Amino acid sequence: MKARDLSVLLGVILIIIMLVIPLPGWLLSVLILCNISLALIVILVSMNTQEALQFSIFPSLLLLLTLFRLGLNVSTTRSILSEADAGGVIDTFGSFVIGNNPLVGFVVFVILVIIQFLVITKGSERVSEVAARFTLDAMPGKQMSIDADLNAGLISEQQAKERREKVENEADFHGAMDGASKFVKGDAIAGIIIVLINIVFGLIIGMVQMGFTFTEAINTYMRLTVGDGLVSQIPALLIATATGIVVTKTTTSGNLGSDVTGQLLQYPKLLFIAAGTVFFLGLTPINFFLTTAIAGILALGGYALLRQTNETDEPDIEEEVQTESSAMKSPESVVSLLNMDPIEFEFGYALIPLVDTDQGGDLLDRVVMIRRQLAIELGIVVPVVRIRDNIQLEPNSYRLKIKGNEVAAGELLLDHYLAMSPEMDEDDMDGINTKEPAFGLPAKWISEDNKDEAELSGYTVVDPPSVVSTHITEVIKRHAHSLLGRQETKQLIDHLQESYPILVEEVTPEPLSVGDVQKVLAKLLRENISVRNMPIIFETLADFGKMTNDTELLAEYVRQALSAQITKQYAGDDMALNVITVSGKVEKMIAENIQQTEFGNYLALDPESQEQIIKMLHEEVEKISLQEETAVVLCSPAVRMYLKQLLDRFMPQVVVLSYNELEPNVHVQSVGVVNIA
Repeated sequence: MKARDLSVLLGVILIIIMLVIPLPGWLLSVLILCNISLALIVILVSMNTQEALQFSIFPSLLLLLTLFRLGLNVSTTRSILSEADAGGVIDTFGSFVIGNNPLVGFVVFVILVIIQFLVITKGSERVSEVAARFTLDAMPGKQMSIDADLNAGLISEQQAKERREKVENEADFHGAMDGASKFVKGDAIAGIIIVLINIVFGLIIGMVQMGFTFTEAINTYMRLTVGDGLVSQIPALLIATATGIVVTKTTTSGNLGSDVTGQLLQYPKLLFIAAGTVFFLGLTPINFFLTTAIAGILALGGYALLRQTNETDEPDIEEEVQTESSAMKSPESVVSLLNMDPIEFEFGYALIPLVDTDQGGDLLDRVVMIRRQLAIELGIVVPVVRIRDNIQLEPNSYRLKIKGNEVAAGELLLDHYLAMSPEMDEDDMDGINTKEPAFGLPAKWISEDNKDEAELSGYTVVDPPSVVSTHITEVIKRHAHSLLGRQETKQLIDHLQESYPILVEEVTPEPLSVGDVQKVLAKLLRENISVRNMPIIFETLADFGKMTNDTELLAEYVRQALSAQITKQYAGDDMALNVITVSGKVEKMIAENIQQTEFGNYLALDPESQEQIIKMLHEEVEKISLQEETAVVLCSPAVRMYLKQLLDRFMPQVVVLSYNELEPNVHVQSVGVVNIA
């Protein structure tokens, strides 16, 4: 254990000893001086902190110092009442303050207690209470502001995490200070009661047990009581003042000294007004030479500050030019231009109300929910979506970029609603014909006056923010595999390692590198398979990674291990699935044309056979699409990967599953067969 930690523990034990065991006068003097020193350190630290969280230990420290001071009060009271002596420090304080008049000394002490209790302590308690309440009330707004900045690309994930932690810590700190301020109030009350006990019972003990006369008793016990009160109340006053400083610290970025001097003297001309006022006071019976001297000091201070301000305000043009020139020549200014955002959403100026919260825009909040939703559905952390306006776009248009490449675009009419109906060809609803951007369905932009009529007619009516949110969601889903790089994969692995360290060690860095794992995960995401179940994925990679390093083949093994998830995804709760099967002849043809190379396996089928398979499959997909069902092709595990590679070039939306990727209890119904002559 470190010496610092041990000193705190010994200090707490010493407090307990003071409450029980009588201490000699010399040791009490040492502890009293230590108490005063600690109080000085606390108030100096509180004055030099730039924000309250830099002194986050203050609530707990306040409790320990209060307990220490009360322990000293108990020990000194025991010594005063039993021996009429409490050490040289208390005796010196009492004699210095009282002098030859005990009543005057007692009055001074009472005034000191009143100042602490009624002014500083009560004020600190009230400020602590209000600060705690307002901090807790402001937490949701601060969290939303952080999320908005994150989605706008103004801050990074790490910065957002740090800001959230700071908001939580501020709430905890002010809540603790609200309770800790009650210790200061209780300490002041206890100090008053202890003084009264020392005086009353001191007089009784002195006159009854020790044989003092009333004058001797009042001089002795009044001196010791006032001395004891001073040595305890002065540190208490300092601690109470420190409490007030900490809880009243606002949003300034400097310490108390720099803030006071910087803000109090920020208007130099006002010092001349103050100097003139003080000078004219000298024309009254007040001392003329004294007022003139003070007025001269104020005037000189104002002149010096005004001159300093003027020098600061004059820009050094040459220096600015040199700074700008050096900034343009520096490598950092060029390197920063190379940064590329993973996801960008750009919009025309007419769509600014979508984002502007002052105009009711909630797109930033929607993007937050989209990222959370996709984290649950896909199992990856979607990068921050940088949202910006672009005057080069049409006023009502927007576009989405993935790693700098435009992947989607659309157009919105903010004063309209998008109405969709499966029978759009027979539609007589007034509106502007368009297509729903996410899925390409026929739709119309209708006015708000026609909204109720469209809903009663069976249309699906969506407001513009929901339209663009759905589009963003679907685009990110389709390109999730390209958003998952090695760095993002490493973050997923590190997260998994916190719960499954042995499993991660068995997979990476040997036999598979982070790049290998990334390729497997990207392969799954490309076919819309969630990678959230990382333990099962890594269990499979641990089993088969030592047999092969072919990431395509490893992805097939992982798919089979995720059979329960895949079955649930496509068969639903009723565990029924309509599929298009592949004939044995077609599967044999594909298997016979697989070329194996040292760089992996691929399908080398002749163009005529490819055309026949694609044509037959297209006909079957057309039939099942008329029933508004997802086209699912079912084949053997040996050819699934290669059949999917073939279809990706012509029909990427078709789902290809193998028999091993379905649970045994699923009811499979074949609605078509792919065969060739």
